[in-house]
Amino acid sequence: MVTTDIKKIQQEIHRLKEEKNAIILGHYYQRPEIQEVADFVGDSFGLSQQAQQTDADVIVFCGVHFMAESAKILSPDKKVILPEPEAGCPMADMANVEQLKEMKKKHPKAAVVAYVNTTAAVKAHADICCTSANVLKVVQSLPQQEIIYLPDKNMGDYLSNQTDKTIIRWPGYCYTHNWLTIEDVENAKAECPDAKVVVHPECADEIVKMADKVTGTSGIIKYAGESDAKTFIVGTEQGLETALKKEHPEKNFVFPSKKLICAQMKANTIEKVHESLNTLTPEIHVPEEIRVAAKKSLDKMLQVK
Repeated sequence: MVTTDIKKIQQEIHRLKEEKNAIILGHYYQRPEIQEVADFVGDSFGLSQQAQQTDADVIVFCGVHFMAESAKILSPDKKVILPEPEAGCPMADMANVEQLKEMKKKHPKAAVVAYVNTTAAVKAHADICCTSANVLKVVQSLPQQEIIYLPDKNMGDYLSNQTDKTIIRWPGYCYTHNWLTIEDVENAKAECPDAKVVVHPECADEIVKMADKVTGTSGIIKYAGESDAKTFIVGTEQGLETALKKEHPEKNFVFPSKKLICAQMKANTIEKVHESLNTLTPEIHVPEEIRVAAKKSLDKMLQVK
């Protein structure tokens, strides 16, 4: 329930947005009160594309650091603000440039496919980027037989089951999706036997194999609308429930574990959003050399049909 204090802060945020010619981007995993004031709610890369198409001077990105970086890569002339500067992504931090260079030395014939959940510096050293929605198309579009996929091992496992290419997996993972266990899903299924199981490909391989559908955040929302099922067991961060209920109020969504929470995503608060709009800090910067190289990797992804 939104309290009176939160409503007042939200009203002030709307006023500041107009005053500063700003837009607010809210990832699906953000707190409900933040999603309510966002101009666009979506997945990480889709939000950056939305921002690129607006005439706003300021982008307040309610997400984590790599997402704000992506917005800056695509919109270098806009001021990009991350309300909580410590909101990082542990999985993105599991891959750095030096490690990638070493991996490329071991596999010189391999193409490097970097998930958007990576730092700008890593993107700058990749051949191409991908999202959870287009990862298979991206890999299949490449002439190389060997693919270094980073940083998520679980998605690498999923990918290796979908293609005949050799997927060289990086040992990273999303701790939130890794919390989900077989027992969690089985218990939810026992309570809701008619429910469809839909999970994010960042979940462990044994969970993916239990699912009726494996897809990213936007894909989960789409699947819930297209399926005839009334109840869904959802294997991703609980913040997606806000968008699922908004888009499909007639359906039921069960999150099988209370552990499916990303502390970094939840580090952004409505108070911090207000403060960041008021002060236009903390600002995200990407060195131009890295930005240009990273944008090439993102642009190549966008050319894949």
